[in-house]
Amino acid sequence: MKSQTVTLFALVIAAVGLAHDHHHEEQIPLNYVKYPYQAVYPGDDEVTADSIFSGITTFAKLPWVQCLGKDRDTTFDIAFVGAPFDTGTSYRPGARFGPAGIRAGSRRLTLYGGYNVPLEVNPFLSGLKIVDCGDIPVTPYDNKYAIQQIEGGHKELLHRPTFSPLGKDALTGKPLVPISVDGKNHPRVVTLGGDHTIVLPLLRSIHSAYGPISVIHFDSHLDTWKPSVFGGAPSDQAAINHGTYFYWASQEGLIKNGSSIHGAIRTTLSGPADYANDDASGFQRIEAREIDTIGTDGIINKIRETVGDRPVYLSIDIDSIDPAFAPATGTPETGGWSTRELRTILRGLDGLFIVSADIVEVAPAYDTNAELTTMAAADVLFEVISVMAKTPLGKVAN
Repeated sequence: MKSQTVTLFALVIAAVGLAHDHHHEEQIPLNYVKYPYQAVYPGDDEVTADSIFSGITTFAKLPWVQCLGKDRDTTFDIAFVGAPFDTGTSYRPGARFGPAGIRAGSRRLTLYGGYNVPLEVNPFLSGLKIVDCGDIPVTPYDNKYAIQQIEGGHKELLHRPTFSPLGKDALTGKPLVPISVDGKNHPRVVTLGGDHTIVLPLLRSIHSAYGPISVIHFDSHLDTWKPSVFGGAPSDQAAINHGTYFYWASQEGLIKNGSSIHGAIRTTLSGPADYANDDASGFQRIEAREIDTIGTDGIINKIRETVGDRPVYLSIDIDSIDPAFAPATGTPETGGWSTRELRTILRGLDGLFIVSADIVEVAPAYDTNAELTTMAAADVLFEVISVMAKTPLGKVAN
């Protein structure tokens, strides 16, 4: 009798174990990406609008890959990564929650499929491997160390081999060679900020692959202020903040002076000396109000004439958009561009060699219940990766 009881108990335990294993598989959330690079996006004339609000929140429901952890050997072509840093702000903090907010705002990006009508491309079905690498671990207690963490994390992703080969030129059929100074084909990294201070370590990382880089910078502010002017530099670390990082980038030789440009500028100044300093930092400027006279086409032409066919880094402050459309930011300025206008200008960058990009200063705590700002940020990045998907980072060798 005792042996029968033990046998029955063992069978019950085994059955429970099997049932547990079986139900565990069934309990995976709908559309959850169990393994990397298994995201499924609807193609032409396929089912859309199917429970995109379910599952874990990655950017546009991309596969979550622990690129800085257990998946260090995983390759990709475009990686999204968060840099939750906001201790370089001068007014309203909160951009440390920007990466999470932008991902939440992106949930509906592929609601009806990911086809970009004006650019005639679906970046998610372009053959590129696009992943969400989560966030770079960033300390909130030590700005100097946090900046080192951001540079190190970005550099580790930037110097990883690409998933896809560079391929051949679409017109001539000749092989493409990388445009980087180290001769390697690097993946693109799209960083979710974070306040704008993060661009200094990002440009240090970019410099390791591309050398001095042309920069397209959409922002209501210059961000090239001398530390003695912006904040007064009470310490060496305080001198590096979201209003001075381009000053330091220029001083360090990270920027290709003369071929970089600001767009949507409408800040007040300490005086004309701020513009003189901006000139010395290597930037040209497009004022936000110029859209009333030259329109989006004129702005696009100015940008393209400035950067030419050089490798370019794209940095987008959400406050380039008017706070009527994107209120959740650290230093809002009225009189900005609409979301539609900025998206039109970004589509006008089609064909440029955008090596990497960021969007910064999204502070979700100041957003509306309708998530206006985080949705705008996600839609802006949709335009960016659409442009990236159409132009490989290579040229035909001379």
